[in-house]
Amino acid sequence: DTVYGVACLAQDPRAVRSIYSLKGRNGRKPLAVCLGDVELVYRYCHVNVPDELLRDLLPGPVTLVLQRSEELNKDLNPFTSLVGIRVPNHPFIRELARACSGPLALTSANVSSQASTLTVSEFQDLWPQLSLVIDGGPIGDIQSPECRLGSTVVDLSVSGRFGIIRPGCALASTVEILRQKYGLVPESS
Repeated sequence: DTVYGVACLAQDPRAVRSIYSLKGRNGRKPLAVCLGDVELVYRYCHVNVPDELLRDLLPGPVTLVLQRSEELNKDLNPFTSLVGIRVPNHPFIRELARACSGPLALTSANVSSQASTLTVSEFQDLWPQLSLVIDGGPIGDIQSPECRLGSTVVDLSVSGRFGIIRPGCALASTVEILRQKYGLVPESS
């Protein structure tokens, strides 16, 4: 629902390492986890916010950062007790996630530090290293820099507070929900 991504089974340590290698990504930069349904957030995270808050933001273009549960692969982001969770607002990706044996580790389909991709041809240099490429057509206006922002990443790991890790494409609506509807305060306050 935001930009093209690459994914692997999050519970498979070898697959997770291959994503880092593919992207040329620093091993200390965490991968997000993609789930098909909001209910699964409780399996892989310790949730300290109301269920209604989760459902106000997910599915959608938001990544919620929460305390990871013991059920999540310890080789996935082993340097942090947190994990970013995505439930995209895209029927195909959600069905794909539901069909897998566990959560998907997910990141944008580009080499680290390069622009996010909105068409499959924009990451064709990665194709030889991928098992499958699915062309869903252009995502958004490929001429608009705002369309390449990716999801808004929000840290909700501290009760009563939120931190914006990456503004992304849904910043204003996300902050409005967190502040006005739930009374959360920004971490800097």
